[in-house]
Amino acid sequence: MDANFSLLFFVRNTRMHNNKVPIYLRVTVNGKRAEISANRKVPVALWNSSAGKASGNTKEAHLINRYLNKIENEIYKCYQKLLDQNEPFTAKQIINIYSGKKEKHKMLLEIFQEHNDKVNRLIGQDFAAGTAERYRTAKMHVENYIKKEFKSHDLPVKDVDHKFISGFEYYLKTERKCGHNSAIKYITNFKKIIRIAFANEWIKRDPFLSWKGTLKIVDREFLTQEEIQVMLEKEINNDRLDLVKDIFIFCCYTGLAYADVKKLSENDIVIGIDGNRWIKTNRTKTKIKSSIPILPTAEAILEKYSSHSDVSNKRILPVLSNQKMNAYLKEIADVCGIQKNLTFHLARHTFATTVTLSNGVPIESVSKMLGHKNLQTTQHYAKILDRKVSDDMAALRERMEMMQKQNQVKE
Repeated sequence: MDANFSLLFFVRNTRMHNNKVPIYLRVTVNGKRAEISANRKVPVALWNSSAGKASGNTKEAHLINRYLNKIENEIYKCYQKLLDQNEPFTAKQIINIYSGKKEKHKMLLEIFQEHNDKVNRLIGQDFAAGTAERYRTAKMHVENYIKKEFKSHDLPVKDVDHKFISGFEYYLKTERKCGHNSAIKYITNFKKIIRIAFANEWIKRDPFLSWKGTLKIVDREFLTQEEIQVMLEKEINNDRLDLVKDIFIFCCYTGLAYADVKKLSENDIVIGIDGNRWIKTNRTKTKIKSSIPILPTAEAILEKYSSHSDVSNKRILPVLSNQKMNAYLKEIADVCGIQKNLTFHLARHTFATTVTLSNGVPIESVSKMLGHKNLQTTQHYAKILDRKVSDDMAALRERMEMMQKQNQVKE
């Protein structure tokens, strides 16, 4: 493997003592340097900077140059040794081999933990708590995969190759029973750790260069207008279930995600350009601002809970934990006769499809209300509606064909 290699002996005049300066060796590979002391000093008057050696025919000059030639020959041997391995290498590796230092390999899980510790310290600034949790889970999966496949507690990060990555993907899908998209997301989290190692030159090449992970498009469920109406009209005698139902409906009419409705405060409610009340808040996940006019149904729910004991200026709805909300939603679905897998995030999908796009709200406006980073994210909901239109038209076509047959029988 070819590499742009050079070496140079130089002195540091700033460290002169008794008119002598220390000699150093600089090795450069592909533009990146590493330096080491030659453990010799030379009278400053004898040193030839352009030649990188002592000048003159004195015995001292000859001894110094003979010593430097010996170092140069040793360095070239180290260089050739790495060259014969036909693997990428660095100037630092040449210096380490010459000096007899064993290269200390960075360990994969150590790097992962260092990264996760930094993410944890930046929760609320650069990262959401959910992001930190996903990285913790990704590290756990990598750790368990290493234990199972390699019978080890950790591995040098340099040992991660394409086989490791494809094996990890297989492990996630078989042993951990992860769906395709979940597996790809965990591997993408892991990919960031490998990129950190590559950027720091702890590995010589990026093993992800030949790995392609593509997410499958999943049709997200949402409630129809009829199902929303069933929930609105359903009388629920249990206070907790009624509370969860109301907050879920509130999000169906505002598009807020769980984290955003939980932190919703009086400061997020403003008078909009139309003179009506709006929600203006930065999304917890992306920090993108959402601007949402408050529709009458959502306004009524805010009014209903305005005097609730758990409500204040800092928290205008008594939102339970996400786990409890989702658990209660299963009960609500049963009570309302809704067959879909009701989760809190389904409310956001319902706002995007049934409440807005289905009623002719332009996709650009929906994107702004949802706080999406780009329009492409919102366009997925439009594709869902296209499929719904197709299904509706198929049902219409079937009815028309049936009517046509009935008319033929009458004739």
